[in-house]
Amino acid sequence: MTITYPDSTSDRTGGAGSVRAPLLDISNLAVRFETPDRDVWAVNGIDLEVGAGEVLALVGESGSGKSVSMLSVMGLVPTPPAVVSGSIRFDGQELSGLSKREFSAIRGGDIGMVFQDPMSSLNPVHPVGKQIAEAFRLHRDTNRKEAMKRAVDLLDRVGIPNAQRRARDYPHEFSGGMRQRAMIAMALVCDPKLLIADEPTTALDVTVQRQIVSLVEELKDELGMAVVWITHDLGVVAELADRVVVMYGGRVMETGDSTDVYAAASHPYTAGLLRSIPSLDTPTDAQLPEIPGTPAPILEQLVGCPFHARCPMTEGDCTGSLPDLEPVGGSGHASACLHVSSMGSAEDLWPMDVTELTESGSTSETVVTISDLKVHFPSRRKSRKNRHSYVRAVDGVDLEIKHGQTLGVVGESGCGKSTLGRALVGLVEPVAPAIQLRGEPLDTSRGLHRQKIQMIFQDPFSSMNPGMRVADIISEPMRIHGIGSAEDRLDTSLKLLAQVGLPDDAATRHPHEFSGGQRQRIAIARALAADPEVIVCDEPVSALDVSVQAQIINLLRETQDERGIALIFIAHDLAVVRHISDEIAVMYLGQVVERAKRDLIYDDPLHPYTKALLAAVPDPDPSGRGALAPPLVGDLPDPADPPAGCRFNTRCPVAVPGLCDVEVPQLREIESRRWVSCHLVDGPGGQVSEPQAGSEAWSSVSLSEPKQQNNEREEDE
Repeated sequence: MTITYPDSTSDRTGGAGSVRAPLLDISNLAVRFETPDRDVWAVNGIDLEVGAGEVLALVGESGSGKSVSMLSVMGLVPTPPAVVSGSIRFDGQELSGLSKREFSAIRGGDIGMVFQDPMSSLNPVHPVGKQIAEAFRLHRDTNRKEAMKRAVDLLDRVGIPNAQRRARDYPHEFSGGMRQRAMIAMALVCDPKLLIADEPTTALDVTVQRQIVSLVEELKDELGMAVVWITHDLGVVAELADRVVVMYGGRVMETGDSTDVYAAASHPYTAGLLRSIPSLDTPTDAQLPEIPGTPAPILEQLVGCPFHARCPMTEGDCTGSLPDLEPVGGSGHASACLHVSSMGSAEDLWPMDVTELTESGSTSETVVTISDLKVHFPSRRKSRKNRHSYVRAVDGVDLEIKHGQTLGVVGESGCGKSTLGRALVGLVEPVAPAIQLRGEPLDTSRGLHRQKIQMIFQDPFSSMNPGMRVADIISEPMRIHGIGSAEDRLDTSLKLLAQVGLPDDAATRHPHEFSGGQRQRIAIARALAADPEVIVCDEPVSALDVSVQAQIINLLRETQDERGIALIFIAHDLAVVRHISDEIAVMYLGQVVERAKRDLIYDDPLHPYTKALLAAVPDPDPSGRGALAPPLVGDLPDPADPPAGCRFNTRCPVAVPGLCDVEVPQLREIESRRWVSCHLVDGPGGQVSEPQAGSEAWSSVSLSEPKQQNNEREEDE
């Protein structure tokens, strides 16, 4: 199958008007990892092309071979234990077989890479600017002064405020979004022809994610570079990619223009992934469609379709014949499925369970009451008055959590969501007693209170003892709280494993033997073991594939329906929060700025910050590309030195000088069970108050040009 790249400068045949050669051309790439116990085939013969100036998205679940394929392009796959075969041509040069020195000349120069976790990629003991300058000096004959100037210019170009000063800061002094921008600056320092971005927005907030996507689009157009975007976030792919390659089991399942793939998926796996995406219009009274099971490692060379064990269309010939990519319609659109001609719609292949949850355990009874909760951490630095300052992680929060219902807590990183959850389970101490459990002050030193509020952490692996077997991990809360005998605890552990969809033999295995989604199921079983009334879910699905994410969300809803447990669901994915929550609390810089029933928040947001968050949610439909609102500009202010007045005024596009930057807005109940903290919203229905009169319509406010105001305020604590 031949694809034409009109912007490419090289010519495959040398004749006028002939087909242009791609910038990156991968042919029959295979990567096998040889270990003492077994061989693992991570990549199983893929063909891949990327044209100059093109954005190609590599999508698929964890273990599908996406990252290994691109690490092979960078020469970063260790050999041994890996055995790499096939051809990788970049700009006409064969990369396979190059020495480490020859690869180093290309890596970082002509090919740049942005890794998923910038904190682990940046050296913590060197300033950020120095690290970027060092990368420039490695590939360009220049002095330190010129290299540092280049680093500062790039930091400014990628949107780091006060780049000259921030270049001297260390990685830990940057926010997550700023660190990712710094990694992009480092990857771009030598003006590469190809940028490889490996899950660059997976753990970022929707607002920061939108900023990164917009930045990459701008830089691609400005520099004319090609981009390979590795991700499992299909919403981001719809916003950014020109072409999509769907991988599974180290093979390409489907490829084509993003509009063709999203509009008419031609492989059951692609259709399943797209159906698993929760969106802002997904019905909330039904379970999310999910792909059953998890990807299994490929332990021998493939002879059949690697997806057959999970495919709803599988037949006998699927196991005995390895399907190749075959054209299915539009230019370049191809699918590797033997039965693509008989494939029905995605809705038929992966139906949605429309059985409405009964919510039989839900009542209006309040389980947890939070009144003026404050959690302040001492800061090492002092204010300009030489007084000790405090990081105001949570600064006056009022909430109610009702029996059998879910409270969704959303906001950017640093807004205080996780600290709020940790205060509920006693992992951090509030400034003063502010939490009540069924009318009694919460005392986490009491066994009963610790038992009744459990927590599911974002990274289940780091929250488990790697030396313990799963049965012991699940039964540990029961042992701590003296629930049942050893035999009873084991029996309960096995029942919980079955409830969360894991086999009995999982009880005797260790955490490292499970996938990320399976470990999250174990974490849910452990949280249920103590028979709690409330479970705090701290970003439980943010790092999971969309298919696994759907499984976990459905499991939580089923469990809540059966047991009547109250959930506090903390997340930055607003589409996921909408699907599982009854009520939403929007937090900004330690405070709740809007709180209401789910449908009110999503159908008629009132606070400008809530509007900005919803505008940043990626739309999993490439046909609507370009119609989205501009990204929210700026980073979260320093919680140790919050702005005067409304804390959002420094980024708010409708902030009124002399009011919003002076007077602190109160969280007011403007109608029944709807609270908003904004000077410009007043009364039922959220009418705009006098200071806003004469400006543009509230619903069409642009979020691209925030007011520039003085943010500085002295700490008085």
